[in-house]
Amino acid sequence: MIVEKQRINNIPGILWGEKSNKIIIAVHGSHSSKIDDCIWILAEEATKCGYQVLSFDLPQHGERVYETEPCMVQECVRELSDILRFAQQKAEHISVFGCSMGAYFSLMAYENELIEHAWFLSPVTNMERIIHNVMSYCKITEKEFEKLQTIENPIETLYWDYYSYVKNHPIVAWNHPTHILRGETDSLSEREFVADFANRFGCELVEQKGGEHWFHTPDELNYLRSWLKNRL
Repeated sequence: MIVEKQRINNIPGILWGEKSNKIIIAVHGSHSSKIDDCIWILAEEATKCGYQVLSFDLPQHGERVYETEPCMVQECVRELSDILRFAQQKAEHISVFGCSMGAYFSLMAYENELIEHAWFLSPVTNMERIIHNVMSYCKITEKEFEKLQTIENPIETLYWDYYSYVKNHPIVAWNHPTHILRGETDSLSEREFVADFANRFGCELVEQKGGEHWFHTPDELNYLRSWLKNRL
C-alpha cells in the first residue's frame, strides 16, 4: 500500500492508498495516533474499495506528544475543519471514520458539512455524560469544578473550558448515513447513550458480543475488519 506523509497546517498526517476521488478522514481516539490498529485495518480495507484514507495526529498524540497545550475540544474541532478543507482539495467525495473521542470531534466539526458516509467505532456520542461520570468519581460538584477550573484525577484531567464548550454545543443534527460498532461491555460509551444517538439520527448500531471500548484483541480487530468489509 502507498503511504504518503503529509503536513497539514503543521499537523502531521498520512495519506494511505493510491490517489482517488474518494477520501475517508480517519480520526483516532484518546491515547492513540494516526497509525492506530483500527486505522491500519480501515486503510487496508478501504483502499481495496477505491478510497484513500487520510489520518492525522490530534494535539498531544502521536508525533505531537511533545506539545504542552492540552487536547481541547475547541482546538480539535478547528483542526478537523482544516483537515476537511485539505481533503476537499484532493477529492470530491469525503467520508469520515472516527474512534471513541475522535467520533465525538467528528460529530462536532462535521455536523453541517458534506459528508457522504460515517463509520464510528466505540463512539463517544455524549461527552457531557462522560465528564459527569468523571466528576462523580472525583466527588466534585459543577460549582466546585467552575471554581477550580482544572481537576486532576487518575482517569482524565478535566478542564472547565472544555466542559463549558461541550455544554454549549449539543449535538442537534447528524444527517449523514452512519454505521456504528461498539463492544457489548463498553462502559465508557454506554449503550443507552449510543443507542439514543443511533435512534435519533437513523444510524445502524452493531455490537460485538463481549467486546470492550478499546478494540485491540485479535477477535475484536477481526470483527472490526469484517464489519468494515461489509459496509465500505
